[in-house]
Amino acid sequence: MTVVGAGSSDAGGTSPGDIVGSEFAEVEVTFDRSGNGIRLRLEDLRTGRVRFLDALELETIVWLSDGHLNQLLDPSSDRWNNNSAG
Repeated sequence: MTVVGAGSSDAGGTSPGDIVGSEFAEVEVTFDRSGNGIRLRLEDLRTGRVRFLDALELETIVWLSDGHLNQLLDPSSDRWNNNSAG
C-alpha cells in the first residue's frame, strides 16, 4: 500500500486529499465538510467514481467479520458485473 501527499485542512468544503494506492487500486481520500458533519470522500482514480462515508458507515466497516469483508472485496461479485450501476 502506498500513501501519497499530506492533505491539509482548509476552511470549508473538501480538504486536499491523500492517495492510497497499491498494484490493484488508487483511491483519493479527502474529508468533506460541506454537509452537517464531516465525512470521508473516496474517489476511485481509475474510474472517477465517488462514495461518501459518514461515521456510522465507517464504524460498520470496522465491525465487519473477515468473511463478510472478503465478500465485499471480491470484484467479480459486483464491480465486474455487467448489471452493476455506474
